[in-house]
Amino acid sequence: MVAQIAAVIVFVAMFALIVLDKIERHIVTLACGLLTLVLVFGICMHDFNSIKETLNVHQIFTPEFWYQSGEAGESASGINWATIIFIAGMMVMVEGMARAGFFQWLCMGIAKIVRYRTIPIFIAFMLMSAVLAMFIDSITVILFLAAVTVELSQLLRFNPVPVILSEIFCANLGGSATMCGDPPNIIIGTSLHYSFADFITNTGIMAGISLIFVVCYLYIIFRRELVSDTGSKLDPADIPVSDAGIANKKRFAASCLIFLCIVVLLVTHAQTGLTVASIGVFAALATLAASAGYCREILKKVDYKTLLFFIGLFMVVGGLEQTGILEMVAQFIGKISGGNTRLMVAIIIWVSAVCSAFVDNIPFAATMIPVIRMLSETQQVSLPVLAWALSMGTDIGGNATPIGASANVVGTSVAAKAGHPVSWGQYCRKLVPATILVLVICTVYIFMRYQM
Repeated sequence: MVAQIAAVIVFVAMFALIVLDKIERHIVTLACGLLTLVLVFGICMHDFNSIKETLNVHQIFTPEFWYQSGEAGESASGINWATIIFIAGMMVMVEGMARAGFFQWLCMGIAKIVRYRTIPIFIAFMLMSAVLAMFIDSITVILFLAAVTVELSQLLRFNPVPVILSEIFCANLGGSATMCGDPPNIIIGTSLHYSFADFITNTGIMAGISLIFVVCYLYIIFRRELVSDTGSKLDPADIPVSDAGIANKKRFAASCLIFLCIVVLLVTHAQTGLTVASIGVFAALATLAASAGYCREILKKVDYKTLLFFIGLFMVVGGLEQTGILEMVAQFIGKISGGNTRLMVAIIIWVSAVCSAFVDNIPFAATMIPVIRMLSETQQVSLPVLAWALSMGTDIGGNATPIGASANVVGTSVAAKAGHPVSWGQYCRKLVPATILVLVICTVYIFMRYQM
């Protein structure tokens, strides 16, 4: 009982400090993770085996961690090193692509194809944001898309805010479609051993259907704000060249080839047996090999603070799992739903969405994974259905507010820096209805497809 209370106090303190944002979040989770190991497992439980299971370092040195020849077994609790290694590898790859000029080339190339017309750019950039976010971290996608959008808005004289807000929403929506598109999905996939194909055929379909409605909705509400100043003619000399950012064509070609290889490996990893950890290591090594002379610069730009944040987070969640708190939460959800599967799914998707609108969806998803696993075992509910509900709730809910996801913060910051600040009222009036629309579509889809 004492250990359970201590684990809950540490978890609540961690969440509170993350929300207050006064201390860097990786310091918060690492400190709380260390406190979990010492206070909860050491002093309260005197259980050093729980410390070993939570740190989970031994998992890295097993063949199954790198290659799975058969059906995957039950996921171990504690630090999910597959998630950490995969995200680190993808960070290295994305930095290599950015240095090679991939994003600048892609954005300006598409703008040229649509002949620099505002409405076609608006629609094309929304679709590009969704597609890129399926394979690349949404923060990176928005960072480059928003910067190019501001550049084009100055050239074509239109308001960049509607385009940037639409890019943010579509990036988060596109990220929900695949296992590697959003951190919560990476955690869900690696923890429950779901493949890229599992996500694309479930959350991917929901995201695809939703994207059609979202593009129509965003076009309707933003079309009047996207009228450019037609009174002044565009000087062809002012139009940036699409390949202007490509400093080295060989390095650019290599980065494109590596990206395509990673996409193929992710799509086929269930057939090849390669784990996401192996794919992440390959992405990093291939990128560094293709970036001879710039390896140090690329490694310096990797977001190590986010990786440390994940490590500390998994330790704290491990404390809740080892002390039985998450089992109690699962029993509570099962009790209030009265065994009604539809109500249970609705609770997961909508509570996840509301929570993710105001707090980081990564710790919420990591906390809920053991909960839905226990709900599946105790309430005889399909685990994949609960996983898809959790995925869509956490991924889409973050769209509702400017702080709901990291991509939102990055996009609005770029707009503000360019002289176009986005208020909470302006953001929420436009994107909360879109968020509700997508959540309704996902809820109805889950009820209908899985015959609940």
